[in-house]
Amino acid sequence: MAKGFSLTMYPWLYLAKFSDRKWSGKYIEQPHKSPEEEASMNDEAASKLQTERNYIPGLPLVNYTTQYGMGCFEGLKAFPQPDGSLKIFRPDENGKRFKMSMEGLYMPGFPVDMFVESVKTVIKKNEQIGFAPKYEKEWEKDDFLSGTAVYIRPFSYTEPGIGVNISSSPWVVTIATPVGAYFAPGNSGATTTKRVRATRYGTGCLKTDSNYVISALAKHEAMQEGYMEAVFLDALENKYLEEGSSSNIFCYLKNGSLVTPDLGDTILPGVTRKTVLKIASDFGIKTEERKISIDEAMSDSVEMFVSGTAAGITFLDSINHNGKKVVFNNGKMGDVAKKLLLKLKGIQYGKEEDKYGWMFKV
Repeated sequence: MAKGFSLTMYPWLYLAKFSDRKWSGKYIEQPHKSPEEEASMNDEAASKLQTERNYIPGLPLVNYTTQYGMGCFEGLKAFPQPDGSLKIFRPDENGKRFKMSMEGLYMPGFPVDMFVESVKTVIKKNEQIGFAPKYEKEWEKDDFLSGTAVYIRPFSYTEPGIGVNISSSPWVVTIATPVGAYFAPGNSGATTTKRVRATRYGTGCLKTDSNYVISALAKHEAMQEGYMEAVFLDALENKYLEEGSSSNIFCYLKNGSLVTPDLGDTILPGVTRKTVLKIASDFGIKTEERKISIDEAMSDSVEMFVSGTAAGITFLDSINHNGKKVVFNNGKMGDVAKKLLLKLKGIQYGKEEDKYGWMFKV
């Protein structure tokens, strides 16, 4: 089973370039052997092969992305289905956000239709040479916690540059890797962090490279203290919930409302967040998008969980803030998070009807 993210990239990738005021792209087959041969390689040989795959001639080392973090990316998944096919979860939504992020950095936006088509084709080309997981009925026993999928990472990469500047002729690269559960089982505690993820009029609502520096530091510090996740508060008053280290956050309150911070220029518009709100509403759960203080969350929450492409729906058994710790639902996943998780995973892995049209066949 794949554990979290993996740099074991699949052979086929996509490379697009903006030039002469238009986008054009091509598919590139990187060095590879058969999946069976690669699985039997020793560590040194496997590492050498992956190093070759993680290299695209012509992309400059010194540019606005590598020097200043002037770039953005997406993350989405293709899920194996019981009928043997693969389906991608809401690539149109990721495509819209990717375009928004690029344009937010004053880059030419990558068209949504090209995004969706390139993602589907990369998965298809890799599947045709055997690089794709197959559905396993065993996954149903633990509600797909052990299920694997294909992680798809489209990202922008700028033209050469060393002075602080914006990009006018970027590349877009799309790669695919195997992926499993993001959070390790057994530790579900969270703690607030003094670090600030995003400020007003900044880039918090865009999926930019630079946003994740602070997130990585905060998560590392939280893990050093024995927690699974770090939770950010707002920059202005340091009292309102914003996000987890790489995920949106939800509180299910005693009054039966499911609350998540409202979108603004400091909150990433998560695709899974949007999905959770829709599923919850269809279950008859009252949903609210509004400010929620850490004090209200700790005193009135029955359950708390985070959501994201990597996180899926991951419950938080407790949260610590300024030395005070509150445990939710006796440290176990609550009924609401469980219900939402089962519906989400059921749709993604093809065990539940997709009445929403969220799953795109490869």
